[in-house]
Amino acid sequence: MHEAKTQFSRLVARALSGEEVIVAKNGKPLVQLQPVSAPSGTRKPGLSRGSIEIGPDFDAPLPDEYMRGFES
Repeated sequence: MHEAKTQFSRLVARALSGEEVIVAKNGKPLVQLQPVSAPSGTRKPGLSRGSIEIGPDFDAPLPDEYMRGFES
């Protein structure tokens, strides 16, 4: 673990180059460093349009029993 702290930048570089990097403590593997994969494609706004319905009372005041629960 101590060695991983002092060599962190090098370990990250090795993981980015495709090497499997495992950090262990007392000989027991704890974590594996791996690159974060880039998002696949770009988001397109509006893809869920029409699949979500919000009730007409969405912003209505909560019933008194719920409000008491929040206020106590």
